[in-house]
Amino acid sequence: QVQLVESGGGLVQAGKSLRLSCAASRSIFSISTIAWYRQAPGKQRELVAIMTSDERTNYAESVKGRFTISRENAKNTVYLQMNSLKPEDTAVYYCNADVSTSAYMHRNYWGQGTQVTVSS
Repeated sequence: QVQLVESGGGLVQAGKSLRLSCAASRSIFSISTIAWYRQAPGKQRELVAIMTSDERTNYAESVKGRFTISRENAKNTVYLQMNSLKPEDTAVYYCNADVSTSAYMHRNYWGQGTQVTVSS
């Protein structure tokens, strides 16, 4: 079993930065595809950033050049650095890990979410 806990959200002004953290209860990120999702009020959940176990990354077009996903395996922590924040970034942000438990088996975990609100 793995638990993920997000933190770092809050209320900020447009143009400012935040760094979200996602802490895992044990070392799993080195064998995981990790991702950040977000869900704004009245909208569907959206994939924001993703990193594979070999550290290939992809980003939603709306955040490219502004957001960066990273991890520190020794700290069992995933980060989302968010720069140049816009009001449109307002959402609940969730971290996700798809963990390889064997050569072909995977288990998916979600955090509880952290609120990011960007004022104009």
